Amino acid sequence: MSSSSRGPGAGARRRRTRCRRCRACVRTECGDCHFCRDMKKFGGPGRMKQSCLLRQCTAPVLPHTAVCLLCGEAGKEDTVEGEEEKFGLSLMECTICNEIVHPGCLKMGKAEGVINAEIPNCWECPRCTQEGRTSKVKGGRERHLKKVGGDACLLRGSDPGGPGLLPPRVLNPSQAFSSCHPGLPPENWEKPKPPLASAEGPAVPSPSPQREKLERFKRMCQLLERVPDTSSSSSDSDSDSDSSGTSLSEDEAPGEARNGRRPARGSSGEKENRGGRRAVRPGSGGPLLSWPLGPAPPPRPPQLERHVVRPPPRSPEPDTLPLAAGSDHPLPRAAWLRVFQHLGPRELCICMRVCRTWSRWCYDKRLWPRMDLSRRKSLTPPMLSGVVRRQPRALDLSWTGVSKKQLMWLLNRLQGLQELVLSGCSWLSVSALGSAPLPALRLLDLRWIEDVKDSQLRELLLPPPDTKPGQTESRGRLQGVAELRLAGLELTDASLRLLLRHAPQLSALDLSHCAHVGDPSVHLLTAPTSPLRETLVHLNLAGCHRLTDHCLPLFRRCPRLRRLDLRSCRQLSPEACARLAAAGPPGPFRCPEEKLLLKDS
Repeated sequence: MSSSSRGPGAGARRRRTRCRRCRACVRTECGDCHFCRDMKKFGGPGRMKQSCLLRQCTAPVLPHTAVCLLCGEAGKEDTVEGEEEKFGLSLMECTICNEIVHPGCLKMGKAEGVINAEIPNCWECPRCTQEGRTSKVKGGRERHLKKVGGDACLLRGSDPGGPGLLPPRVLNPSQAFSSCHPGLPPENWEKPKPPLASAEGPAVPSPSPQREKLERFKRMCQLLERVPDTSSSSSDSDSDSDSSGTSLSEDEAPGEARNGRRPARGSSGEKENRGGRRAVRPGSGGPLLSWPLGPAPPPRPPQLERHVVRPPPRSPEPDTLPLAAGSDHPLPRAAWLRVFQHLGPRELCICMRVCRTWSRWCYDKRLWPRMDLSRRKSLTPPMLSGVVRRQPRALDLSWTGVSKKQLMWLLNRLQGLQELVLSGCSWLSVSALGSAPLPALRLLDLRWIEDVKDSQLRELLLPPPDTKPGQTESRGRLQGVAELRLAGLELTDASLRLLLRHAPQLSALDLSHCAHVGDPSVHLLTAPTSPLRETLVHLNLAGCHRLTDHCLPLFRRCPRLRRLDLRSCRQLSPEACARLAAAGPPGPFRCPEEKLLLKDS
C-alpha cells in the first residue's frame, strides 16, 4: 500500500495513557512544581489540567480503544506463545506517520523497521523507513537511523542506557502475516529475499519525540527555578500569602515581611543576582539563563525573629487601676476581670482603647476562650499577632484564605489549642497540620475541604516519619482527638481503617454527605475489633445515600450511642428507623424528626 492510498485520518495521533507501573506513576504529587500549584487540591485555580512534573509517565501505553488500521482488530498477542508471533499480533504505533498496525498485516518484501525501546508499542514502520522519511527533532536536528537491507523485516531497538544496540530482531513478514491471517494460502505470500549487508554500521540510538519533548521541558523548568525572578513573585504569593498580602516564614513574625529590591537592568538586558550569577534573557519573552560569575557566597546563618509575639502574663501589672488624680480605683484587677467576662469580643476591643491598664487586662486569655475569624478573605499580620497574644482555646478559621505558612506559624505558637475549625479551607493550607504539634487538640473540623482523599488523610493520621520508637507522637497526631468532623470528603473504607487505628478515642464522628460511606463502613465502625464501638456517643451519617436498612441492626453494638443522625439517607425507610428507635442500643430512642434518633443521658 502506497502512501497515497492511506485512508483519511490514518495519521491522527492517539493519546497515550499511563502505564501505572513505572516509578513516576506510582508516586504522589510533589506539591511544589507549578503544575501542582495550579491544582485545586493544592489551592490553585486548576486551569492547566496537567499532572505533576514528577508523575509524568516514562512509558505511556496505547489506549484500549486502539485498533489496527489494516484489519480493524485490537492487539492479539495474548493468544499466542512464540515471541515472533506475539510481535506480529501486537499493535505498533509509528512515530512518523502515527499509524497503528499489526506488523504481521504489512505485506512488504524488502522492508525494515526501527523499534523504539523506550516507549512500548512504538516504532518507525517499514513503510516510512522504505520511503526515506525520518523523524525530526525540534530545532532542525535530524535523527539518523541506520538501515540494514534485506528480505526480512529487520527491527532494531536502541538501548537508552548506552551507545550500543540491542540484538537485532529479525521478523520474516511471511511468518508474521500467516500468524495474523492463518486462512490465507501460502502462494499469496510474498517470497522473502536474502538480506543485504549493511555498509553503514550500527544505528545511532535516539530517544522518541515524546521523550525528547519531556526532557526539554524538564530542563527548561530547572533553568526557570534556578534563577529567582525578583520582578514578580507570583509563585510565592499564590501559595504562601495570596490572601494576606504578606509572606510568613518559620523564623519571621507575621508583621515582618521581607523587602526585595529590584535589580537595575542595564542596556544589554543583563541583570545581577544576589548569588553572584548573571541572568541574560536571550530573546523577547525567552527564559532566563544563568551562569556563575565567581565563587558562591557562604551560607547565611539562620535568621532569628525580629519581632517576637509572646502571650501576656497570667496576672498583668498593675493590680489596681490608677486614676488621673493619683489614687487607685477601689476595685481590684480580679473584680474588673469578672466584669470583662460578660462582654463580647467587640466590647472588649472598645475597652482596650480606654487606657493602657485596661488594654493589658483585656489581653487575659480567660476573656478569649474562643476566637472567630471565619469567612474573612484575608488574614492580616495584626490579626495573627492578636490571636497569639490572646491564646484562645478554640479557633475558627473556616472558609478563610489562610495560607499554609500562616497556619503553621499560628499552630506552633498555640500549644494550648483544643478546638480548631478549618472547614472550607484548601488542602494546601490544611496540610500544615502534618508538621505542627497539637498536644491539647480535642476537636478538629475538616468539613468540605476540596480534593481530600485517602492519601491526604493518611498523611494527616500517620505518625511523623522521624519519630523514634517509644515517643508519644509515634502513636499518631490525632490520638487525643475526641470529636472529628469529616463531612463532604471523599473518604473510603481504607480511610476508616486508618481512623480506627490512629484516632481510637473518638466520641463524636461526623461523616455526613460522604459519598463512599455505605453498609461496609458501618460494619467497620461497629466491628468487635473497632475501638469506636465502645466510645462513640454522637454519629452523624446524614446524606450518605449508600446506607440501606440492612445496616441499622449494627448500631445496637454501640452501647454509649446517644445521637444518631440518618436524615436525607434515601435508601433508609422511616419504618426501619422507627423499629431501631423502639429497640435501641440498649434502651429506646426518641425521634423529634424523621430518621433522627436521640436518647436522653
